[in-house]
Amino acid sequence: MLLHSTKQDWFGNIRGDILAGLVVALALIPEAIAFSIIAGVDPKVGLYASFCIAVITAVIGGRPGMISAATGAMALLMVTLVRDHGLQYLLVATMLTGVLQVIMGYLKLGSLMSFVSRSVVTGFVNALAILIFMAQLPELTNVTWHVYAMTGAGLGIIYLFPYIPVVGRVIPSPLVCILSLSAVAMYFGMDIRTVGDMGKLPDTLPMFLWPDVELNFETLAIVFPYSLSLATVGLLESLMTATIVDDLTDTSSDKNRECKAQGIANVASGLMGGMAGCAMIGQSVINIKSGGRGRLSTLVAGAVLLIMVVYLNDWVAKIPMAALVAVMIMVSIGTFDWGSIRNMKKHPLSTNVVMISTVVVVVFSHNLAYGVFVGVLLASLFFANRISHFMYSESELNADQDTRTYRFHGQIFFNSSDRFLAQFNFKEAISKVVIDLSRAHFWDITAVYSLDKAVMKFRREGAEVEIIGLNRASETIIDRFGVHDKPEQIERVLGGH
Repeated sequence: MLLHSTKQDWFGNIRGDILAGLVVALALIPEAIAFSIIAGVDPKVGLYASFCIAVITAVIGGRPGMISAATGAMALLMVTLVRDHGLQYLLVATMLTGVLQVIMGYLKLGSLMSFVSRSVVTGFVNALAILIFMAQLPELTNVTWHVYAMTGAGLGIIYLFPYIPVVGRVIPSPLVCILSLSAVAMYFGMDIRTVGDMGKLPDTLPMFLWPDVELNFETLAIVFPYSLSLATVGLLESLMTATIVDDLTDTSSDKNRECKAQGIANVASGLMGGMAGCAMIGQSVINIKSGGRGRLSTLVAGAVLLIMVVYLNDWVAKIPMAALVAVMIMVSIGTFDWGSIRNMKKHPLSTNVVMISTVVVVVFSHNLAYGVFVGVLLASLFFANRISHFMYSESELNADQDTRTYRFHGQIFFNSSDRFLAQFNFKEAISKVVIDLSRAHFWDITAVYSLDKAVMKFRREGAEVEIIGLNRASETIIDRFGVHDKPEQIERVLGGH
C-alpha cells in the first residue's frame, strides 16, 4: 500500500507535474526576488530559500502538489530583525523557526486545523486572492500602454488557449503565456520592466553556510521572538493552503507531517543562506490549475528555479513582468471563492460576519495570523451563543404538591449556565426537588458551579435535592469539581448569602 502511494505521488502524473513545475518555477522567480527586497536582503537569499524549501517539502511534505517557498507573509516579519541585526541573525532565526515547527509537528499541532471553520477558510482564501491582485498593481501603475497590452494579451492566452483542440489540453496555458510574451518582447525590443529589473540574479549554487553569529543566550533572546512569530505564521499559512489544495484536488493530506517537513526545510534553508518560508497559496493554485498533482511538480519547480537563475539567468532576466502579472491575476481570479458572494443570501448572518471579518483583517493588516485568529474567535463565539439557545427545561409538580421535577435538555456550559440557574424557582414552598439531567450534558466547571449553587440554594430553603440521569462524562466532571456534597464549601459557593 505504501509503495503504491509513493509511486502514485511521484510518477502518477509525470507529464502534468513536469509542465506545471516549469510554470511555477517561472512564477516563483519574481516573487522570491520581491520578498527578498521586502525583507531587506539580497535577492539570492529568497531564491536559495525557494529552491531549498520546495525541494525538501516535495520529498518529505505531507501534501503532494503544494508549493512551498519564500513568502511575503514571512518576509514582513523579518524586516526589523534584518534592519537591526543583519543577515546572519536572520539565518539563525530561520533555523530556529524550523526547529520550533518540527516540535509543533511532533506535538500534533496540525490537528488544530479541525478548529478552523469553513467560513474562516473561505475568508482566508478571498483575502489572499485580494492581496495577490493588489501585489500586481505596482506593475500596472505609471507604465506605458505596452504593459497593459502585454498583460491583456497574456490573460487572453491564459483563458483562450485551453479551447484549442488537443494542444490546449496538453500544454498549460500560463506556460504558453510566459514563453509567448517573452518572445514578443525580445523580438520587438520592447522597453518594459523585466525580471532582471527586479534585482541581480545569483550566478552560483547555494553552499552550506553556518551563520557567523555567537550561539549564546543573548543571540537566542534576540531571535526567539521573531522565530516564534515566523513559525506560527508559516505553519498557519501552510496548513490553510494544504486545506485549500485538499479541496481543489479532492484528496486528504497529513497536516502533522507537513509541520515537520516545513520545519526541516527551514532549518536547511538557513544553513544554505536562505530565509524562512512556507506554503504559497498563489503558486499552489498555479500548480493545480496547470495540471500538477504529485510531489514531482514541487520538486521540478524548485530544481528548475535554481537551474534557471544560475545557468540561464541571462534569458530569465528578459522575461517581461507583464507576463507574470497576467499569470498572477489569473491566480487571484481563480483563488477567490465567487460562490461565497452568491451564497451570502442563503448563509446565516454569523457565517457571513466571520468570513467578511477574516477578509478585512487580513487585507488591512497583511497578517494572515491576525485574520485567522479573529475569524476563529468570532466563529467560536457565534457557535457558543447558538448552542446555548438549544438548552431549555420543563418542570412538573407531583400530585401531593410537595415535589417538583425539573427536566433539562441540551448543553450546559459557560454561556448557558446563567439560563440554567434562571429556570429554578428557589422561593417555592416544596419539600423535595428532583433535577433530571438525562437529556443534558455538562461541559465545564462554570456549569458545575451553577449546579452547585442551585442545589445549595434549595437546601438552604429546606428542600431535599436529588440529581438523576447524569451521563458518564457529566458525572465525572461533577464528581471532580462539584462541591454541593461538601458542606465546608457552601459558604464559598453561595458567597456568604
